[in-house]
Amino acid sequence: MPNNKNLIETTGHPSDEELLFLPLGGAGEIGMNLNLYGHAGKWLMIDLGITFGDDETPGVDVIMPDPSYIEERKEDLAGLIITHAHEDHLGAVAHLWPRLQCPVYATAFAASILRRKLTEAGLVDKVPVTVVPLSGKFSVGPFDIELITLTHSIPEPNACVVRTPLGAVMHTGDWKLDPDPLVGPSADGEALSKLGDDGVLAMVCDSTNVFVPGHTKSEADVRRKLIDVVGGLKQRVSIACFASNIARLETAAFVGAACGRQVSLAGRSLWRFYEVAKENGYLMDVDRFLDPEEAAHLPRDKVMYVCTGSQGEPRAALTRISQGDHRHVAFERGDTVVFSSRVIPGNEKSISRLHNRLAALGVDIITAKDIPDVHVSGHPARDELAQMYQWIRPKIAVPVHGERRHLEEHVSLAKTCQVPETQLALNGDLVRLAPGPVQVIEKVFAGRLIVDGNRVLPSENPALRDRRKMLFNGSAVATLVMDKDGYLRDDPLVTVQGVYDLNNDDEIANSVVDAIIEAVDSLPRRSNDDAVQTSARNALRRRLRDLCGKRPETDVHIVRL
Repeated sequence: MPNNKNLIETTGHPSDEELLFLPLGGAGEIGMNLNLYGHAGKWLMIDLGITFGDDETPGVDVIMPDPSYIEERKEDLAGLIITHAHEDHLGAVAHLWPRLQCPVYATAFAASILRRKLTEAGLVDKVPVTVVPLSGKFSVGPFDIELITLTHSIPEPNACVVRTPLGAVMHTGDWKLDPDPLVGPSADGEALSKLGDDGVLAMVCDSTNVFVPGHTKSEADVRRKLIDVVGGLKQRVSIACFASNIARLETAAFVGAACGRQVSLAGRSLWRFYEVAKENGYLMDVDRFLDPEEAAHLPRDKVMYVCTGSQGEPRAALTRISQGDHRHVAFERGDTVVFSSRVIPGNEKSISRLHNRLAALGVDIITAKDIPDVHVSGHPARDELAQMYQWIRPKIAVPVHGERRHLEEHVSLAKTCQVPETQLALNGDLVRLAPGPVQVIEKVFAGRLIVDGNRVLPSENPALRDRRKMLFNGSAVATLVMDKDGYLRDDPLVTVQGVYDLNNDDEIANSVVDAIIEAVDSLPRRSNDDAVQTSARNALRRRLRDLCGKRPETDVHIVRL
């Protein structure tokens, strides 16, 4: 990437003679995908996703890319294409569409998921969603689009071929090469090979598993392994997986039938995805799943649960079961939970807490580290990436969907695959793909938004910053009752949260009060509220730092009599 002094300022209005690429989410991180292509005065958006909050964002469940750059140019936004139905690709649409107000395009399965989200947001009658068939071709503004079917851990993952007079771009979305995906067709190798023969300017490609050697295993491998594992268990069994993995739901039905167990779904999102799958013609030949209340009456060796919560999500079914809070499901010593899922980066602590709670109940835990093939990834390993480059043969490689280290490694891999040009682009890097050579021509704003309660706010909102400080350092509030001349009428009332024990740490409490009194009494003019507040706050902070080693959020209230 060139130095800032070499960047060319643009108007954000792409000309007829250029083809631009701009990631605002998902480049330098995994999740929150938002990609823009610019040409002939218009922009095309591919995906608009979310990620989830963690210990660093207390009280925040959802984090999204900030679309301000394109929001300021929304009259030039021709449309939004959803590659597939995972949250990190469509989860932000219901939150951010009112800011963009553009047409939306998706295949049937993703459109069904999206409509449910739009219904919850009261937008289903406002957002124009066009359902596109698999392998469909259509136009969005000056962009001619072709969808190419791939495989992933959800039905109907699509690569988007974006064609312009300056060349074609292959935007892969999330994918793998699974010869036996169980649900849906395998990747359309013929279409990929033909695309490469026709000539491709650039490939913008998934980098998630670039460090993984070889070839990602198949969903069929998971089915065979789970039948083997569950068949050897004698008590209650639960499989923890992502609700969106419809092939894994079908596998659960087959495993249950093969092992003489009835299968119950525990978790609302599992039932929602099951309904969407049936609505779109999937899972038509599996036995009926039981709800947990029905399954509660079965013998322990005749039931198998499929649970949400493999990442330790606080409100998911498996977490509630581990805490003894589920109405119909309880685990006992000797039961087994099979984690048929990967660890999403950032969730390590929550998953560890979940495992420990299960262990305390005497539950046996099986993960892919213990028994390979109880889970397989939905993303391409190195051999699959190399195969894709052999098919597509792009002139330019632009890695996305990965942290910085993934993108760096993907650039190196593309070079070994004889790609003539590579470009490492992070969120906010405006890349000119044509005319060449490829280069970053501008750095634009690429921030973050949070869903905080029922509001969408910038991630650096002062309320979240203060909440984060209180999470780690606590808070302290002093209330001073003073007469009009500035004399204290009583000892200050100090209330603390998360700093010391008000009921037992009398020595600290008295010392804090004394420090505030000394500070106020030393002021030459006590009729000035601002001066009193500043002096009292400083004294409060210093004493708490000296006694407790903490720097809590502090405030001082003054009541004048």
